[in-house]
This record gives sequence, structure tokens and C-alpha cells, in this order.
Amino acid sequence: MDFAFSEEHELFRSTVRKFAARELAPHYQQHDRDKTFPERQLRACAELGLLGLRIPEALGGSPHAYLVSGIAAEECGRADFNAAYFPLMYGLIGELLARYASPELQRRWLPKMAAGEIVPGLALTEPGAGSDAGGLSCKAERDGDHYVLSGEKSSISFCSRADMITVFARTQPGAGTKGISVFCVPTDLPGVSRTAYNSMGSKCLGRGSLFLDGVRVPAAWRVGDENTGFQMVMATFDYSRAAIGLMCLGAATAAVERTCEHVKQRKAFGVPLAKFEGVSFPIAEHLTYIEAARLLCYKTLWLRDQNLPHTKEAAMAKWWAPKVAVDALHDCLLLHGHYGYTDEYPIEQQLRDVIGLEIGDGTAQVSKIVISREVFGREFKPY
Repeated sequence: MDFAFSEEHELFRSTVRKFAARELAPHYQQHDRDKTFPERQLRACAELGLLGLRIPEALGGSPHAYLVSGIAAEECGRADFNAAYFPLMYGLIGELLARYASPELQRRWLPKMAAGEIVPGLALTEPGAGSDAGGLSCKAERDGDHYVLSGEKSSISFCSRADMITVFARTQPGAGTKGISVFCVPTDLPGVSRTAYNSMGSKCLGRGSLFLDGVRVPAAWRVGDENTGFQMVMATFDYSRAAIGLMCLGAATAAVERTCEHVKQRKAFGVPLAKFEGVSFPIAEHLTYIEAARLLCYKTLWLRDQNLPHTKEAAMAKWWAPKVAVDALHDCLLLHGHYGYTDEYPIEQQLRDVIGLEIGDGTAQVSKIVISREVFGREFKPY
């Protein structure tokens, strides 16, 4: 059993860490205050190749092992949690299109994604269907060589900025998860409108809702076979859920490191805070949990790289790693005292931002249902 990364992996980690410290970290808090989309950071990620990690080389990408995608997520998350959405979402959507889209669709969208020329979005959630993805009501009705899409999609990252959104819509009424298809929908089509949310965290990412009012898209813009969209995205989520965990842990690691320096310098009753067990022991506990969760995330990606089953591990990583990160960030904020509660330090923003991924891409409750199903079998799936 070998827990070490290869020299190539460590070189990649070092490169991304230096890049993120230089290009991402200095702008993290400012984009939150201004609520402006990080355009410059997107282009910088594209130049380093971080947007094409799941896109074939022939289409402008720089494909690597899934472990590498995890490293990119973790290192970007250390510096700028919101910019870490770029390798995550471009990887998720790039993987979906590279595996299932027609050559025509791939040629149209993937080179532009890898180059950072467009911003993609993924629309699965609806106001009445989040965890219950089989309950989608947004519909796509066949009309000759087109589909007509109608309905509302919600909680879409990059929604207000996206140039193209992969929309999951019902093509077979009454079929649950087996009646869903996915379409590439340019956001400049007639009948498309969007609204932005005033979210607690990740304010710069343009999360919002998408409204489709009789939007006509060619049948050729459907990704994969009809009625197979849910199965396709679930297979892709098994990769992205581990990457999400590493994003969150990267932010938590940076906060713990910053807190260690703070408690060594800050004094109470004439001695550094780090000398008090009430300070040092919680930090020791969080470092333990972070390391354990980190290993789980990388194990999940290693299993995927080996083409071994990893759905259970992905669900474990998705519910536990964000919780570990949020707990650590909360204590780091408290250990900074009243300064931690201000925006003088990035910890309060990291806490707000990371909490969002305790919800997005699968809540803890849904993740535990997946784990239970994998352990006991579908016939014992809990409600």
C-alpha cells in the first residue's frame, strides 16, 4: 500500500499552489464584497490548463488522472474557494460532454470551455425537486427535429454568467429517474431568462434560477440517448463529490494553518494562546479529521482511476468532508476572537462559502441514503 503521490503529482501540486497564491488568493475577499464574477481568475485557470483536466486533448483539453483533478480542487480551495469552482464545474460538465455528447456537440463546446472562452452551467435542481431528482417537472417535448423545453431550474452555479447550460428535463412523463434527458442550451435563445440569488456565501458566482418558456433546441443538442440523463450525471457526480470534499478541506486547511500562527502570537494571561489545551487540542482534533477526510477523498479518486466501484466512497466523502471543513472553520473563527467575526480575515467568508457545499450536489441525508443502499442493497433503501 502506497500513500505517496508521484513526483509528477507533487510537481503539479506545487505549481497549482504557487499559481493560486499569486493569481487567486489576493482577489478572494474583494469579489465577495463586490459580488463580481472572477473573470480574470477564470482566464488564469484556463491558461494553466485547469479547465481542461477532463476534456480530451484533441478538443483543447489536457486530460489527467482523477487524482490530478482532486489536487487542483484542493489547492485552489486553499487560496480562493470560489475560484475552485472553475476546475470543479468545468471538470463535471466537461466529463459529461466528453463521455456522452455527440462529436458535433463536443466540437462546439469543449474547446471553448478548455480555453475559458465560455462559462457553462449545469441545471438539475428545481424548486420542487432537489434531493428528489426523479421528481423533475421541467419538460422537453419532441416536436419534429426539435425539443421544446419549458419549466424552471434553480440553484445553478454561474447561472447569471453562463453562456451555455446543460439542462436536465423530463422527456418521459411518469418514468421517474428513467425519463430524464439532458440538453445543451445556449442562454441567448428566445424564451430563456434568468434571475440571480442573494446567497449567504459564494456571492460572486452568480448562482440563480433559469426559466425556460417554450425554448426550442435541435434534437442534435441532446446529450446522449433519450431518457438516460439521470444515470449519466450520477456517474459523473461520483467524481465531482470527491473533488468537492477536497475543495472544502483545502479551505479548512488554510484556515487552520492561519489560526496556528495566530494562537502562537496572541497572548492571554501573559502566555501564548497555543499553550492552552482548550486552544491546542481543538486544533489537533481538526487536523486529524481533515487528514482522515482528505485520505477518503483521494481514495475515492484513486478507485475511479482504477475503474473500481467507488459510489459508496464518493457519498461518504460528500457528506463528511464539508462537515469536517465547516466545523474546523467555525472553531478557527472563534479562536481569532472578535477579529475572526469581521472581514479583516477571510475565515468568516470561508465559513459562509463552504456551508453551501453541505447542500449543493447532494445533502448529507441523501449521501447517507446512497451509502446505505450500497451496503444493504436497493431493497433496503431507506426513505
